[in-house]
Formats: sequence, C-alpha cells, structure tokens
Amino acid sequence: MNQKSDKLNSNLQPSPKKQITIPTSSEVQIDENITTRMVKKINKLTGGLNEYKTRDLVEDSEELGRELAKKLKTTQIRKFLDTVNRLKAQLADKGFTEEIKSEIILLRPKLAYAAARQPGSMDSLQQVLEAAIKKIEYLDDFNRFVQLIESIIAYHKASGGREQ
Repeated sequence: MNQKSDKLNSNLQPSPKKQITIPTSSEVQIDENITTRMVKKINKLTGGLNEYKTRDLVEDSEELGRELAKKLKTTQIRKFLDTVNRLKAQLADKGFTEEIKSEIILLRPKLAYAAARQPGSMDSLQQVLEAAIKKIEYLDDFNRFVQLIESIIAYHKASGGREQ
C-alpha cells in the first residue's frame, strides 16, 4: 500500500516548469521584405512621421541599411542627405515656413530622379523615403525624417556599404 500511495503522491507533484522563449523580431521569419514592412508601418501612422517609434525606426533602419549595402553606394544616399541638411539649416534660420514645407515636398521628385539614375539600386530607399515624406506635416515630423535617413546611412556604412 505504501508503494501505491508513493506512486499516487508522485503523480500529484507539480511538473517542472518549462521555460518559454519568445523569439525577438529579428529572429522571426517574415515573408515581407523590410521595404514593404517599413512602408506599411509608415502609412499606418495616423498622425505625422513623429509617431514612428524610435525603437522601430532604429531596428528597421538597421535591416534596410544592411539590404542597401549590397547594392547601393554611400554617395548616392549622401547626396540626398546633403539636400535634407540644407533644408535643416534653412529651418534654423527661417523656421518651419510654407516655403520649407514646399521644399520638403519637392524632395520626392529629387528622390525619383536619383532612383532613375541608378535603376534597381535605390528602389527600396525611394519607397521608404517617399512614404516618410508624405507624413511630414510639422517640424517634429521633419526631425524624425532626418533621424530616419541618418540611421539608414549609418547602418548602410556599418554593413559595408560601398563609398563609390
């Protein structure tokens, strides 16, 4: 009888807890490419680009930068960033005026021109930045846009992006 009760008691013992591991976003296999995910994320923002969470911006930029490093030269991105930096300097002098807002909108055709000069290599960057430009309404949105470009360039370079 003792053996039976011992067996019964052992069945009542709690089983050892299993440790559950949840994969991080970078470990999860996702069918969509980073360009599509970023464009969808940006388009879903109900307000301006400033709603793009910093953590998401950094993680997404890292992945996009790695993808772009395979096919895009740093100088191609830098030329666009130079134009954005000129706007940033004008903002410091004039403020976020209608003229500056117009210049921001005119970044889209400049981006299209740069992409047309390098068929295939800038497509991903163009799609993401165009979606982002469309979400710029206020100064905070523009500042987030600058952070996005700077992050993409940093990760492009860190991933071995070519200079020339």
